[in-house]
Amino acid sequence: QLQLVESGGGLVQPGGSLRLSCAASGFTLDYYAIGWFRQAPGKEREGVSCISSSDDSTYYANSVKSRFTISRDNAKNTVYLRMNSLKPENTAGYYCAAGPPACPLVAATDWYDCWGQGTQVAVSS
Repeated sequence: QLQLVESGGGLVQPGGSLRLSCAASGFTLDYYAIGWFRQAPGKEREGVSCISSSDDSTYYANSVKSRFTISRDNAKNTVYLRMNSLKPENTAGYYCAAGPPACPLVAATDWYDCWGQGTQVAVSS
């Protein structure tokens, strides 16, 4: 069974940091592009970042550039999203997804075949 499981979410104060994890089972993550998305209640799902399979190129939404970092650890079959300088507007469910090896535009949700169930991030004082 192919599965992605996100973890690492929680409640943090504005300006704080979290590292989200996306762990794969049933397939090898290094053969896939992995995207991170977020969705707040009443809002559309928004692309956050993507890391490619072929050369580990990384891509970010303009809203998170310089604050978020995506990385891959093939030995652990896990992709991470490090989030620094978190803002209240970053509050959302965060989801990872696997798709063909090359990242599309960051916002392209239909590129991905396999999605995790999400982890909740809340940024509040």
